Amino acid sequence: MDTFTQESRILAALNKGERISPLDALDRFDCLRLGARIYDLRRKGHKIKMQLMPNWGTVTKHYALYWIDKKDRRK
Repeated sequence: MDTFTQESRILAALNKGERISPLDALDRFDCLRLGARIYDLRRKGHKIKMQLMPNWGTVTKHYALYWIDKKDRRK
């Protein structure tokens, strides 16, 4: 799957009010590099928020969760 398709699908989900984690992106969009897609979207002017979430009991200490606030969503 190419970057543009992943990017547009991720943006559509964010604009619907969904919150996306890297595991969500891998499962739903076949995207291994969610952070890179978010970076690309931010460079295009999208106001995407991020919060680090604790990941207890695993090797990874935390993961990122991304969303767009309601006031910043585009139709």
